[in-house]
Amino acid sequence: MRRLWMSALLAPVVALAVPAVAMATPSVPAERTAPVSSHSAVQFGQHGSAVRKLQRRLAALKYYPGAIDGRFSTNTLEAVWAFQEVQGLPGEDFVSAAMQRALNHPRAPRVLDRAAGPNRIEVNIGIEVLVLYKHNQIQLISHVSSGGGYYYCSPAGGCGTAITPTGNFSTRVFMPGWVVVPLGEMYNPVFFIGTAFAIHGDTDVPLAPVSHGCVRIPMDVATFFHKLIKVPGEPVIIRR
Repeated sequence: MRRLWMSALLAPVVALAVPAVAMATPSVPAERTAPVSSHSAVQFGQHGSAVRKLQRRLAALKYYPGAIDGRFSTNTLEAVWAFQEVQGLPGEDFVSAAMQRALNHPRAPRVLDRAAGPNRIEVNIGIEVLVLYKHNQIQLISHVSSGGGYYYCSPAGGCGTAITPTGNFSTRVFMPGWVVVPLGEMYNPVFFIGTAFAIHGDTDVPLAPVSHGCVRIPMDVATFFHKLIKVPGEPVIIRR
């Protein structure tokens, strides 16, 4: 659900991300992009050619860093987190020496269920990553935040534990914009269990799992994610 304390930080996201759908599936093969120099000290808030090189490399590997503008913004940070999660690295707001090596020799995300079909959404809540496949080829890798495991009570009545369900599901309904639900708000939700559990945008997608049970994705990704999938009917595989 939306957290107002991050609204100012992410205000530019929606304007930048909508026309950049093509960047989520860049045509430049990963192996043909320039390697990231081990001498580049790249960190959140920095700008310049080293950041632009990082953004191009992440985009070529199917992570979404936002605009290739040389600015290490929140969009780029969330792509860095996703990459670190897939590579088994600590979540950090800078490019460590270990990450620099991994950028030059990356490993692909673990496939969760190839038998679910060539077009599918896989969410690994063990590492907090979403992977979108088209024809069994990775089209997008995104950082997510899933159920936080805490106990909560809804203003509409009823209490429960914040757990993201695991299993094989499929997309059901897409609702555009901010959608108000009893526990808060969701941005561009794509529901996969009734109208209760969704993959949706949120201004708070930290490294820790903190949602009530939905799968939160970054706001910049949420602006175009629904355009890359079939609704209804896209398989959604969630594993721990």
